[in-house]
Amino acid sequence: MKRVLFALIVVVILISVGLLFGLNKHIPSTTSLPKQKAQVAIPTVTNEKTNTPTTMIADHLTIPWAIASLPDGFLLATERTGRVLRIDPNKKEAPTAVATLPEVKVSGEGGLLGLVLHPDFANNQFVYLYYTYSTNGVNTLNRVVRMTYRNNLLSDEKMIVEAIPGSLFHDGGRIKFGPDGYLYIGTGDAQEPSLAQDTKSLAGKILRVTDSGSPAPGNPFGNAVYSYGHRNVQGLAWNNKGELWATEHGVSGLETGLDEINHIELGKNYGWPVIKGDQTQAGMVKPVYNSGTTTTWAPSGAVFVGDSLFFGGLRGQSLYEAVIADGKVTTFTPHLVGTYGRLRDVIAANDGLLYVTTSNKDGRGSPMSDDDRILLVNPEQ
Repeated sequence: MKRVLFALIVVVILISVGLLFGLNKHIPSTTSLPKQKAQVAIPTVTNEKTNTPTTMIADHLTIPWAIASLPDGFLLATERTGRVLRIDPNKKEAPTAVATLPEVKVSGEGGLLGLVLHPDFANNQFVYLYYTYSTNGVNTLNRVVRMTYRNNLLSDEKMIVEAIPGSLFHDGGRIKFGPDGYLYIGTGDAQEPSLAQDTKSLAGKILRVTDSGSPAPGNPFGNAVYSYGHRNVQGLAWNNKGELWATEHGVSGLETGLDEINHIELGKNYGWPVIKGDQTQAGMVKPVYNSGTTTTWAPSGAVFVGDSLFFGGLRGQSLYEAVIADGKVTTFTPHLVGTYGRLRDVIAANDGLLYVTTSNKDGRGSPMSDDDRILLVNPEQ
């Protein structure tokens, strides 16, 4: 009997142990479970901000207004506060000042603005600058001067055009040499709109002069005026047909927007302040394209790459692209929307690339820690 009872106890123990080990094979300890990774939705990003390659080539600048490429690959850049900088796009050298202009009057939109090299710069080393000044400390005027670039310094300032009406706002400032070898100057209406319709005034115009400042032969009114009826021209560019196009600031205040892209022709009246947007009147030219009243570009520097007119947008905080065919804008695209803030000047670099400047320290932007900057942009992407 004892043997039977002992056998039964052994069987019970063996069954219990077996069940225990069997259960442990199928129910692992919670401490041995692998942790499950959180499932995070990864968005597919296709917007302009991430797909447009940009390289910063200069930073911590103070309101760069205009840039130009030197034959050695370096850049010259104006800062609205009165300095001209020499900048190495490869960032091997820090930006250095090549000139500080003491007569520059910095107020509102005025200061040291436009910059362009003479077409024969390789031989004469001439650099042209547009800046705001005062003759008595109270009035505001603008002028174009010529300086000579030697040993990485600018000197020998010569007057080219002076007494262009100026004001706290609407000072224009873009200067470019055209394919005809003459200097074109975009001016503002100096906050007196009626001056834009006065062909004897230099305000609210595109001017055309020789490299020494004389009115170019063939100008329609016997003076420097090439076209009139402009509010505030800040972009000048020629396409591959040699046609001049301009970007221009539209109205502000209660009625805002109506920024313009204009095809500029000799002697034409572009309507300000009589017509705006799509309005028409005999003897006046309406813009080829405008921003409408619900959008403001605040357009500035412009350049053509093929059939595309690229220009900076200040309030629009974009690099705009207008594809132009047969005198019409066929497509219009904003790039880099809000990525770098206010964009001012746009010029061509090598291989179809663009140099673009920010203008976030001009009192109307929200500067980032490294503003203002010059960017190298690939427009193809």
